[in-house]
Amino acid sequence: MFATLGGSIPALPPTTGPTRVASADGHGAEGSGAATNGLDELVRAAISAQVAAGLEPVTDGGLRHPDRTAWWLGALGGTRPGWTAPIAVADWTFAATATDRAVKQAVVGPFTLGRAAGEGARRRRALTLGLAESLNTELRALVAAGCPLVQVDEDAATEIGDSPSERGLFVESQRRLLDGVGGGHMSLAIRGGNADDAGSSTILDAPYRSYLFDLCAGPDNWRLVVDVPADRGVIVGAADARTPTDDGLEILAYAIGYAASTRGRGHDRVGVATSNDMHSLDAAAAELKMRRIGEIARLYGAPPGTLARALDPRAIDIRSAAYGRYAPAPERKDRPR
Repeated sequence: MFATLGGSIPALPPTTGPTRVASADGHGAEGSGAATNGLDELVRAAISAQVAAGLEPVTDGGLRHPDRTAWWLGALGGTRPGWTAPIAVADWTFAATATDRAVKQAVVGPFTLGRAAGEGARRRRALTLGLAESLNTELRALVAAGCPLVQVDEDAATEIGDSPSERGLFVESQRRLLDGVGGGHMSLAIRGGNADDAGSSTILDAPYRSYLFDLCAGPDNWRLVVDVPADRGVIVGAADARTPTDDGLEILAYAIGYAASTRGRGHDRVGVATSNDMHSLDAAAAELKMRRIGEIARLYGAPPGTLARALDPRAIDIRSAAYGRYAPAPERKDRPR
């Protein structure tokens, strides 16, 4: 059981005091050296906040490239895709040297990039598959650099629907993206809406090791969760990134418990996350979201009964609700024969 970000966070106040690594120019950030160093400090602050909240794997907060889709599309050559050098390796390396926690790297997937390019259907197919092949080389570079987990954001999967051509394009693009990529954990993330109309056979075809589903903007994604094979992980995007409201431990615990129950998956293959990017929230709200998912992950790893005592008794069972506190039923003693 673990907790991680499902997307970006707003800029947090930079940390003070000595840092573990020195600032360096050229970590994939646009702008002058001074601007890059400022981004370095924001990334450190984002990582520190995640560590303090108990999250792992952590991310750079998505702070270097506010429009990640446009940035990835441009870095890959736009409508003439081609890979010439590592794109996100320097960003990941900087984040990885700033913490002892595992650090994941997020990339925007080829299906989403292809739709963002605005090409016609015939041209878009060729473009999407070209982007998939270029990104395949990028994934290999990240794995070679030591990145333990790559999150592939395919938010446009919510637009596939029942179209046979779109389903086929998504399946083929994911196969080409992951072809021959070994050694790292590849995780598919679908955020911002429901993708269940595309069908489980479409979404779960490629050999991803885990899936992150937005269950706030896309509650019907639960239909996909229940079809994820038991040997693959599920990360429930249950902390709503759209609102500053406290999600509450009870909601998060329900989502985790239900995902763990599907196909006998168990808690070892379940994580909890924010549902999407939190760039529309202020820093305080984002930190609250992070603390809450970190707290629920810690409670799941604590001794039996710890989680139940932390929850509203009405969310546990009728006996606890009546007592107003966690009140487990007394153990039954064997009756004498």
